Amino acid sequence: MPSLMACRLEAAFMRRKAKGRNSNRQKTKLGLPDLEHVKSAVLVSLRSPESQRSYQHSIDDFVAWYCSAPRLSFNKTVVIRYRISLEDRQLAPGTINVRLAAVRRLAYEAADSGLLSPDLAAGIRRVKGAKKLGCRLGNWLTAEEARRLWQLPDPTTLKGKRDRAIFALLLGCGLRRRELTELTLDHFQRREDHWAIVDLIGKAGHVRTIPVPTWVKQTIDDWLTTADVAHGRLFRRVCRTGKIWGTEMTEKVVWHVVKQYASKLGILKLAPHDLRRSCARLCHSAGGELEQIQFLLGHVSVQTTEKYLGCKQRLREAVNDKIGIEPNP
Repeated sequence: MPSLMACRLEAAFMRRKAKGRNSNRQKTKLGLPDLEHVKSAVLVSLRSPESQRSYQHSIDDFVAWYCSAPRLSFNKTVVIRYRISLEDRQLAPGTINVRLAAVRRLAYEAADSGLLSPDLAAGIRRVKGAKKLGCRLGNWLTAEEARRLWQLPDPTTLKGKRDRAIFALLLGCGLRRRELTELTLDHFQRREDHWAIVDLIGKAGHVRTIPVPTWVKQTIDDWLTTADVAHGRLFRRVCRTGKIWGTEMTEKVVWHVVKQYASKLGILKLAPHDLRRSCARLCHSAGGELEQIQFLLGHVSVQTTEKYLGCKQRLREAVNDKIGIEPNP
């Protein structure tokens, strides 16, 4: 028979062991404070402002859905239900996959922080994305449409001069919205007897130099002279009284400028990125080499540049327009 002291020691040992197991047990259900903490960790780990904006929007959408009804736990089944809800909203497969990528990253950070069981996080990472069937066709402007668009703002007003310069850079240099708003006068330098935007930091921290056509530089100089901008950011906000307001301009202003003038031309669903895409195709139509267009846009992969050119399908002069069975005129 074991002694009384031995029984007490064994009981104390078992209590300490059980206590250790309970203290190391991760959660299966995350509350709103936990989700906000993990979201902050995800956003801090991303370098690109574009990725941060996309992931923040995706995570906020998931958190709103997750908290809209009682959830037993944050696991694979719940994420699959979330994917089904995204499909019911008839979102594009690419959009759904971006949302799911953000949720997987959320689970990874939660497990890494000790807030979620590693087994549950591994199950969430195995959730499959939506299948992409076919290739969606982008929105490109013709040369005539692009010329009409950038010449539409009134050149006699301060806002009109600024908006012309915005369109000139978007269409002539293929800049992104964030790149446009972060341009400074120091970026413009002479290289090989040609004006260029030097050492522009783009998406994912990639650095590139962009040649600036003469007509684009003249449009920019017209804005700078009238606005009396001699240093700092290239573009500023213009208030309703026609005066400069502040020392910078947000990306949202660029969005509204494009929408405002596109609606006047009757062009529906035109986004600032469509002007970047149009720049690529117009360069290619004018005989530009694919490699040089890749340098201009700052793409790491040439396949991405090919998507911007719309090489997959051409609607103008389509292959089935004249196949020999058309009715006689």
